[in-house]
Amino acid sequence: MSNEGASDLKLFRDALTGLPVSHFWRGYGSTIFLEFGHLKPRTRQSGKPGNPQGELGLMIHWSWRIENATSILCGSWSEEPRWEPTFDLLRNKRVVALSLVGRLPEIVVGLTEGLYVSSFMTAEGDPQWTLFDRRFDTVRWLCVRDGELKTELAKDRD
Repeated sequence: MSNEGASDLKLFRDALTGLPVSHFWRGYGSTIFLEFGHLKPRTRQSGKPGNPQGELGLMIHWSWRIENATSILCGSWSEEPRWEPTFDLLRNKRVVALSLVGRLPEIVVGLTEGLYVSSFMTAEGDPQWTLFDRRFDTVRWLCVRDGELKTELAKDRD
């Protein structure tokens, strides 16, 4: 990992550590979103309420798994009736660790009570996860592009 990538990861790790999983929701297909810290309401373009956004967030497009200290509790290929009860276990747990594993960086979020959320891409291309830092006017994203950690910036639209 480059010095820049390590520095960016540390910024996200420092910001996430101690924050609760305030909201957990499913996107399209098996995409999951974890929202951390204080929540901000969101309105969809249609005018309907959307899922709230946390100060920081994690999106894992596919594939993912949720683990405890000794086993995989549920994953993106598990039967869907297992998902919601497992998601419920994560709500209000606090972040205790953030790390990357593998030659192509996959993300692992460690939570209180020995729970973990991990990405693990199983198709061609890059790992499909993104961390969002929405605490400031400019939103910072940490993701993987061409096998390396990249930081992208976007002006907050809200």
